[in-house]
Amino acid sequence: MALIIIDECINCDVCEPECPNSAISMGPKIYQIDPNKCTECVGHFDEPQCVDVCPVGCIPVDMARVETREQLMNKYRALIALNEPSDSGER
Repeated sequence: MALIIIDECINCDVCEPECPNSAISMGPKIYQIDPNKCTECVGHFDEPQCVDVCPVGCIPVDMARVETREQLMNKYRALIALNEPSDSGER
């Protein structure tokens, strides 16, 4: 399940730097989470870091994007693969 930031967000700036997948960015009015990058910190931490640091509790699970832990781990692996430098075979 991806997480979502709801309207109660106070733009305190603490969640964005905590996201290991760079899934959090400033939206038009409040921060937003890219569901294609959010793994709920699976692969990095035991708990979602943004939820842990949010002072107003405005980061619930996005029920429109329900994913299993296995799906989140697969997304994590895909994100890691995208960020690895490619091996061109040159020496």
